[in-house]
Amino acid sequence: MAPCGSTVALLSVFSAVFAVFVSCCVADSGVTCPAVCLAVAAGILSMCWRRLRQRDAASDRRVCVLVLGDIGRSPRMQYHALSLSKHRYQVTFVGFLDSKPHQDVLKQEKIQIVGISEVKGLRVGPKLLTYVTKTMVQAVQLLHVLLSMELQAHILMQNPPGLPGIAVAWLVCVLRGSTFIIDWHNYGYTIMALSLGASHPLVRLAKRYEHLFGPLASHSLCVTNAMKDDLKKNWGVEATTLYDRPASIFRETPLDLQHQLFLKMADTQPQFRASGSDSRETEATVFTFRNLGDGGVTLRSDRPALLISSTSWTEDEDFSILLDSLQEYEGFIAGGAPLPSLVCVITGKGPQKEHYRKLISSLRLERVKICTPWLEAEDYPLLLGSADLGVCLHKSSSGLDLPMKVVDMFGCCLPVCAVHFHCLQELVEHEVNGLIFRNSAELAQQLKSLLSEFPSSDGRLGVFRRNLRASRGQRWDDNWDQNVLPLLAAPR
Repeated sequence: MAPCGSTVALLSVFSAVFAVFVSCCVADSGVTCPAVCLAVAAGILSMCWRRLRQRDAASDRRVCVLVLGDIGRSPRMQYHALSLSKHRYQVTFVGFLDSKPHQDVLKQEKIQIVGISEVKGLRVGPKLLTYVTKTMVQAVQLLHVLLSMELQAHILMQNPPGLPGIAVAWLVCVLRGSTFIIDWHNYGYTIMALSLGASHPLVRLAKRYEHLFGPLASHSLCVTNAMKDDLKKNWGVEATTLYDRPASIFRETPLDLQHQLFLKMADTQPQFRASGSDSRETEATVFTFRNLGDGGVTLRSDRPALLISSTSWTEDEDFSILLDSLQEYEGFIAGGAPLPSLVCVITGKGPQKEHYRKLISSLRLERVKICTPWLEAEDYPLLLGSADLGVCLHKSSSGLDLPMKVVDMFGCCLPVCAVHFHCLQELVEHEVNGLIFRNSAELAQQLKSLLSEFPSSDGRLGVFRRNLRASRGQRWDDNWDQNVLPLLAAPR
């Protein structure tokens, strides 16, 4: 089948040429030229309309999953794609290809990834002009991609980012008779406000845009009950809460796999390498060693605690809080506190990464080691399942979304220290599955308290981990089947 967008484009060109030709032919007749052009255009538009909506036997089993961001760093949308494919939907996954998606997505035959390029806009002139040109070019590119693919029964789009995606996806759904579903992760204008300020013209424009086009979706999903209530009260949107749930890949990592991961990371991260004093009869990392005789893997009794945090290195996460607390922790040890050394892994990509890497390199720490690797999608859950404590510095720009990284940590039964914001209590229960802090001093005291009995599992850290094991709730697949699958079968 020829691409639909190409066919429509050819029809449009033909209609224009034909309209001019007919106008010339009837110039001397009693029929006015505008009337003829209008009739011809109406006929061609009708043909285009029917062509855009032409269905086949497989149309009802096709879904476009759309994210105007990096597919590899959009785990929730990857889970959507996998869930759809498990229910025998043919998925077209559209987004940026900056990093590799999870192997399960790449191996799934029912998922076709269609890459789009991130538009940069004009390099010169005012920022407003740069943003406007970027948005316009991105809109044209996205419109071409969505009209060129086979007819999709549904378009499921992540917001944010939603400019210009929401408007374009809605228009395509109107033209093609598809169902439009928005998955609200947050509000885009609140994220823009972090860097530009709430009163900036672009922020006000983005807010109006979301308020205008957001309610036009056929169905809406959101990540918290707080957001569901806000969407209904302030936006007139009836949304279904689809809490983030850990995928099955997030679980405690067996000791043998921990050792293999630590060896792999030691190739590029010196913080994972063992000292040269280890026996030649063992294969060692700073956390584990394998007896080469019997192949058994053992955790070292003198190992440091493994602290992990993941981030997109954006304005809604202030990593100076963590760095200040780690300096205080170093001070506790220097003052004689019986605390273990720390290896702190901060994983992720983003615009502020180099800024914080420079800050980290300027620190003078002896008992605390910090590294900032980018992990492959398959290695990230293994590292979470190997860690002793997680730290989350996500502060919701809207106060209405929850950090998915904490969901993944809880899936690995990893206790978490998380910075406070509104609605965090929907996920983190203070003194049950983790602790909530408000500043670096509180975080430093929490690290001291939780690690004071390390590596024993009898302390508070062990209690939190046991609570997480006992309260393992619904996984992503069951949650998705319960909340999203019925929307796909709902009348249009």
